[in-house]
Amino acid sequence: MSQTDIEPLDVERIREEYPVLQREFDGEQVVYLDNAATTQTPDRVVDTIADYYRQTNANVHRGLHQLSQEASIAYEDAHDRVAEFIGASGEREEIVFTKNTTESENLVAYAWGLNELGPEDEIVLTEMEHHASLVTWQQIAKKTGATCRYIRVQEDGTLDMDHARELVGDDTAMVSVVHVSNTLGTVNPVSELADIAHDHDAYVFVDGAQSVPNRPVDVEAIDADFFAFSGHKMAGPTGIGVLYGKKHLLEEMEPYLYGGSMIKKVTYEDSKWNDLPWKFEAGTPPICQGIALAEACDYLDDIGMERIQHHEEQLADYAVERLEDEGDVEVYGPPAGEKRGGLVSFNVESVHAHDLSSILNDSAVAIRAGDHCTQPLHDKLGVAASARASFYVYNTREEVDKLVEAVDDARQLFA
Repeated sequence: MSQTDIEPLDVERIREEYPVLQREFDGEQVVYLDNAATTQTPDRVVDTIADYYRQTNANVHRGLHQLSQEASIAYEDAHDRVAEFIGASGEREEIVFTKNTTESENLVAYAWGLNELGPEDEIVLTEMEHHASLVTWQQIAKKTGATCRYIRVQEDGTLDMDHARELVGDDTAMVSVVHVSNTLGTVNPVSELADIAHDHDAYVFVDGAQSVPNRPVDVEAIDADFFAFSGHKMAGPTGIGVLYGKKHLLEEMEPYLYGGSMIKKVTYEDSKWNDLPWKFEAGTPPICQGIALAEACDYLDDIGMERIQHHEEQLADYAVERLEDEGDVEVYGPPAGEKRGGLVSFNVESVHAHDLSSILNDSAVAIRAGDHCTQPLHDKLGVAASARASFYVYNTREEVDKLVEAVDDARQLFA
């Protein structure tokens, strides 16, 4: 489907499902542009959460009573729905519910990496990785003696793929790459990186926290061995993350956490683990959150992931153009018209990002300011922090205009 064939979103109707967007601060209606951190939650997902606690609330996999049975079925079915949403044909056996993307990354790093890596192995990451990936694999490398290597980020915010081919070799055991950079907005060629890794018998972990909420994702088309994302960035609740893993890899891995639910048989001498995915879901899991995440998948599919992607990319391109027209604004990442996700990080000359965020807040414009959990990348950019505006299904061009107007106000204040 060409870009011109994509039906635009009915944003005004969508906004009706988000009462928080009607809030005002000192007479200014809120403009929420911090969606890369957490999206707002539509009424139908909130209703799913409320309905669960009002009508079902019970623990799963433990009771024979009706409420427990209903909760168990809904929770298990949620795994299947998430699998369908990301193109995982193995269904629930390949979907582990965690608390967030960070825990998913740690699960693989400790359950696989700690047992499989050694001093002769290399872990290849990119210079634009989120701390959830970079710090996790960095610490696993320290524990195992493995070496971390980093694919360069070029001046235009894209990966140096020639450098990637140089780095990934026969000593590479894992390639961990962010799908869409939460700072630069860069959409990385994860399928190509997976091919490069697999040519050297290395595994691939994809951080999809900024891609699954915003574009169609097919983990099997990517050929990711592991793939992680969070519910709270895709119109779902907090406290729920997802780890997709190829079934044969999850079967081979030892559990990361121990306790109830993840066992099949326990004696005083030893224990036998439960089937997939339950062997990785120790204790009482995020039941309501998992069920609500499935509803969020339905919600996004009803809108259409291609339409969501197109809408966000248009807003990001418009924001880049407006900000760059200001003259003293530096925008990071691919230029407008290039392949970038729905976020824009930038700095205004002579205005610290934190000051800018505070001034924008006075106009009820909510953005993120800081290093966005990418301190090494900011070091490479030569700045301590940046401002970030990130968009979702309910944002408008008029809100981008208000952002730029508020940036202009900040510039005049510090002139």
